Amino acid sequence: MAALTIIQTQAVHKAYGPRVVLASVDVSIQENERVGVVGRNGAGKSTLSRILAGIETADAGTVSRRRGAVIEYLSQTPTFEGDPSAEEAMLLALSAWTRAVTRHEAATQALSQGQGNQESLLDEQHHAAEEVERLGGWEQRHRAQALLGHLGIARPDDKVSRMSGGEQRRVALARLLIARPDLAILDEPTNHLDAETIEWLEQYLLDEHTGAVLLITHDRYLLDRVAERTLEVADGQVFSYEGGYELYLEQKAEREEHAARTEQNRQNFLRRELEWLRRQPKARGTKQKARIERAETAQSSGPTRVQDTASFSLETSRAGKTILELRDLSLEIAGRELVRKLTLFLTKGEIVGVVGPNGIGKTTLFRAIRGELQPTSGAVVVGQNTKIAYFDQQRSGLEDDKSVFDNVAGEEVRVAGGRVIEPRQYLERFGFDTHQQRQPVGSLSGGERARVALARLLRQTTNLLLLDEPTNDLDVATLGALENLLIEASATAIVVTHDRWFLDRVASAILAFEGDGKVVLYPGNYETFRRLRQEAREQERRQKVASEAPRPRSSDGPRTAEPKAKRLNRAEEQELVALPDRIEAAETEVQRLQTALSDPATHGKGRESVLQATAAVAAAEASVERLMARWEELEQKRAAAAAPASKSDAN
Repeated sequence: MAALTIIQTQAVHKAYGPRVVLASVDVSIQENERVGVVGRNGAGKSTLSRILAGIETADAGTVSRRRGAVIEYLSQTPTFEGDPSAEEAMLLALSAWTRAVTRHEAATQALSQGQGNQESLLDEQHHAAEEVERLGGWEQRHRAQALLGHLGIARPDDKVSRMSGGEQRRVALARLLIARPDLAILDEPTNHLDAETIEWLEQYLLDEHTGAVLLITHDRYLLDRVAERTLEVADGQVFSYEGGYELYLEQKAEREEHAARTEQNRQNFLRRELEWLRRQPKARGTKQKARIERAETAQSSGPTRVQDTASFSLETSRAGKTILELRDLSLEIAGRELVRKLTLFLTKGEIVGVVGPNGIGKTTLFRAIRGELQPTSGAVVVGQNTKIAYFDQQRSGLEDDKSVFDNVAGEEVRVAGGRVIEPRQYLERFGFDTHQQRQPVGSLSGGERARVALARLLRQTTNLLLLDEPTNDLDVATLGALENLLIEASATAIVVTHDRWFLDRVASAILAFEGDGKVVLYPGNYETFRRLRQEAREQERRQKVASEAPRPRSSDGPRTAEPKAKRLNRAEEQELVALPDRIEAAETEVQRLQTALSDPATHGKGRESVLQATAAVAAAEASVERLMARWEELEQKRAAAAAPASKSDAN
């Protein structure tokens, strides 16, 4: 049976003044379909989503929605009626369910008190119960509280008006998810979410959400794992590709290769026709006129446009032996411990990704590194030749009333290699054409503002980048350009971000804020960090289970003797004898690999060399842990077998 169409557009056109955002666009979404949307900042992704949601109207064309279909939209700036608490905002999304519960409670109370017509009340109670079940069952209130908890809202009774913008967005997301619409339009749902919460949302959309999803996001893992189809908004058009982000990239490359071949063929045709025209006499026959018309048509059609991509460069300065050292660093704010005895030695070319829930202290760490906050104890040592360039969450320093050009450019811009380029050419590298360079920054989207802030930052000569949520609002093309910059420039950086794809590409280590002042440095990229953290949590769980296992209690009555522990067999005895030497050899290998990782020659070979060396250290350390665990297991088994029987057993 063919899936029903929830919404469909035909020849939709939308312009803001002379700028055409959508030109004769056709889009359709089927029930239960999961669709991703990508495109450059300002390309029209949010405009398309608001038209589909009915929040904006198109200048021309039609939008057809299935009768009775419920469509909900997660705005980047959500609003709430009245002044509700987080839980009240959730229940407002369940108004029909709340009315059905109220009807059921009223009928039940009247029946218990013997009021009214008993038969009518029983009928009302029955129908209300059926309505509650149809609308999600009796556990909806608990589901609402659980959703808020998963999204980091610990106090559901708090008023939404007193929450931060990020918390309000999370309440709005929970409100949409509890409503279970036929189509959920999510505009940048991962903004203000930490990596673990994004992973939870990813699984929820795959396993729990029963309706269709239109997902506008720069989170490439989320797109790749959730989307069954990807729409690209570019140059006023919408291109549809099957599959998630990876398949989209493959198909887009094929389309652009085809466009390049088409343009090459057009150019070859024009050259041949122009050559023929120059050779011919002035008198033209009918066939000759037709040939001339074909040439004129090919010339006037213009080239097939291939989308520009951002291109960044970084002028780095020579760093000294010490770039940055954190020595037993502890940080507190208002009596709350955020960092406890953190030690970190940052080497040239190393990129440390910083992860953890919002409000846990990541930005505070940057303040301490920049000298804005005194440590509670320990020290921050910044190298004498270290030049820090800082990119903050608020993109501060931008002047909204000034143009993009005036915010960024001076008389000249020096880029990598000491080369000087013209300011307008520099801004074109960040995706701003001549017209956009004249726009006031206050009129730009969040992603465009982020690009302006990056352009300002990368004008500096630096050898240490501190980037606080640089990936928020950036489109995937700009994210790719930033990743390439960090890799190719062998930059030294500390990056706070929730973008897992980004961290997997660039990070050589992950600094994880785990709560209550605990900050742990894990070698490798984000995927390695996830594996190591999961192993650590599993080990903690096993230790907790073992420590909480019930112990046999004494009794005056007879007891059954416990079976004596088995002795080590011959192979295990030999393994136990050999293990100390194997552990020592493994620890020596870890030291050798760590020395190689800290060697400037390793970093001089580029990012891939650093990542390989980091992965080798992680693997060697994991090998030591496995050998130690096996040695402890065999030692405990030998000790248990050698232990004398208890008196009760002897009796």
